[in-house]
Amino acid sequence: MAGKQIQFYYKNVLADVIGPEHGITAQQLDELAKQTTPLIPKIKDEILTGNSRYGLLPGDPQIAKSVKALVKHFKPKCENLVVLGIGGSALGNIALQNALNPFTYNLDNNKRKGPRLFVFDNIDPAHFGSFMDFITPRLGKTVFNVISKSGQTAETASQFMIVQKMLETRFGKEKLKDRVVATTDLEKGTLRKIATDAGLHTLVVPDGVGGRFSVLSAVGLFSAAMTGINIDQLLAGAADMHTRVTNPDFFKNPAAINAAIQIHYYNRNKRISVMMPYSSALYSFADWYRQLWAESLGKKYFLDGGEAYVGPTPVKALGATDQHSQVQLYREGPNDKIFTLLEIQDFGRKIRIPAPPKCARELNYLAKKDMGELLNAEKKATEFALCESNRPCVTVLFPKIDAYTVGQFIFLFEATTSFAGALLDVNTYDQPAVELGKQATFALMGKAGQYTPDRSYADFAAEIRAKTEFDANFVI
Repeated sequence: MAGKQIQFYYKNVLADVIGPEHGITAQQLDELAKQTTPLIPKIKDEILTGNSRYGLLPGDPQIAKSVKALVKHFKPKCENLVVLGIGGSALGNIALQNALNPFTYNLDNNKRKGPRLFVFDNIDPAHFGSFMDFITPRLGKTVFNVISKSGQTAETASQFMIVQKMLETRFGKEKLKDRVVATTDLEKGTLRKIATDAGLHTLVVPDGVGGRFSVLSAVGLFSAAMTGINIDQLLAGAADMHTRVTNPDFFKNPAAINAAIQIHYYNRNKRISVMMPYSSALYSFADWYRQLWAESLGKKYFLDGGEAYVGPTPVKALGATDQHSQVQLYREGPNDKIFTLLEIQDFGRKIRIPAPPKCARELNYLAKKDMGELLNAEKKATEFALCESNRPCVTVLFPKIDAYTVGQFIFLFEATTSFAGALLDVNTYDQPAVELGKQATFALMGKAGQYTPDRSYADFAAEIRAKTEFDANFVI
């Protein structure tokens, strides 16, 4: 194996640590093994040939090859890369950038290994307009990567329509292809039509890979490679973890045991899953995890069609910041949560704390200590405090944060999600509840035609307004 492995640590969910009322007994752990072990070959097959073939991504050399070809073409003349996308078309890009490039990447030309990166995953007009004011005089050295499998996502489509008009006005329609990369479906969809019509360079959103599982495809890899991230190591780390999460031995399979623990607690009314990185670099992966967990596991129906209304609620926190904002609730509030802590052994940099002034000798305990040592002490202190309050927690331990370990982490939690969905008996890979909001937005924005065979978009919009417009009797 090419790099060090991340490790999964679960002792602090056991009854020996947090007591029999909230901890998992040896007998319960054996039962979880019996329940989950038969799912391992099923998940192995599912992620290669089933509804979500994200298991194919780490081993597909064509993905990296196509990405590198466009990076070679665009990077030499690009000082600003702008990603237009939302949800799974943005969160992974942001997480990779924050984890694997310096905090001051966009500000410090000496640290940048590629263009500045801006990811627009929302349509706040003040936010977007402010950026457009910034980027307009810099368009000559700016590349836009628009990401949408269908091309009909309203947020991304609106952004791209603005950008397309601006670029065509400035440079002419024939030059659009020099400044836009479209990541979309191979053959169909609105964005594919636009790309074909304009002769745009394109990358492919793979069939059978949902947006929240797509970060290891061209969706996430293009912006990563453009900004100097080693995508070969990222994919190699994911391939390493693929081997581990398909191990038939439950006790050597980190995804299987993680999912079993999570769903064990979900079924015992601990229905909130908190991810708390003790690393600012990994904080955006808590955002990525929230979509992965919520959209995959929050379902109304079981696979057999019966009503389910299941799904753990993912929450993000940041160590040590949220020790000062959330841990009071976590320790003395309802015992309805399981915690996933992320710990880093080697931060890649040491910053020594100097001796305090003579008037503050009570701070001597910090003198000559490393700031990373302090942060890890904070993690262990919180871990201990949670255990003292009988709160279950697991740890994912990173030897260091690099492309290889981040690739492992991504694949670990994608596979954990697949196992969790199987244990809940739901469809992990669809998201039907998202559709109504999309269609309602279309109606409110004046889309023509029929919403259903017996209801037009105009009628649907009137129905929405009747329920959502402010009633003056209830405004104070």
